[in-house]
Amino acid sequence: MIISRLLWHLKHVNISPMKNDKGIINEIFLDGSARIECPPELIPAPGQYLLAQAPASDSPVADSVFCSHSAPNGFIAAAPVPSAWMPGTALNLRGPLGHGFIIPVAARKIALIAFDASPARLHGLIPLALKQGAEVVLLCDSPLDDLPEVVEVQPLQAIQEILRWADFAAIDVARENLNQLKEKMGQGNQAKARYEAQVLIRTQMPCGALAECGVCAVVIHHQWKMVCKDGPVFDWKELQ
Repeated sequence: MIISRLLWHLKHVNISPMKNDKGIINEIFLDGSARIECPPELIPAPGQYLLAQAPASDSPVADSVFCSHSAPNGFIAAAPVPSAWMPGTALNLRGPLGHGFIIPVAARKIALIAFDASPARLHGLIPLALKQGAEVVLLCDSPLDDLPEVVEVQPLQAIQEILRWADFAAIDVARENLNQLKEKMGQGNQAKARYEAQVLIRTQMPCGALAECGVCAVVIHHQWKMVCKDGPVFDWKELQ
């Protein structure tokens, strides 16, 4: 039903033709991530995404792809990528799309919080934070293998302690777990919070802001917002 609704929107909405750029999958890793070769202008910033589709795929819609970190002539796409993708698979790519993370220039104590999945989508923030002289703490229950030694890793259960320490937090959460995140961060104590925060909301974004199909909709201040267009990174104050 969701797919048929999206296809109806793409057919009937008045949009300019999609511009397709080409990429190719060079390698698939054991963790489900992939190395994609593509033009440098297509590499998404942390929090932004690409729409990617293999021309021979049976899927009628494209997949959302986030960058974990850069690689020669392209980037590492955060897991999971579609199981049908193989080394040598050609891709049609569109992007970068959406609003990404913006680290405040004054931030010196940065928390990266992978609330319910791999921290791969937050990995690209680490070199940016270190470049501006910030300390970085990663909260997750499944840390990455290639983290710089200066990055401290803590379990998610330490979230309240780390938020009291941080002056900026970047958070990755699935849309269905957003209310759980709000509870963990203590909505009742926001007036006393010393930190700024931005939240990447993960959900399906098949139209990539072309059709406003509503698949990725989220309610913010009693209004519908589209994650694909208004996000996928939102200011934490918007979500309270």
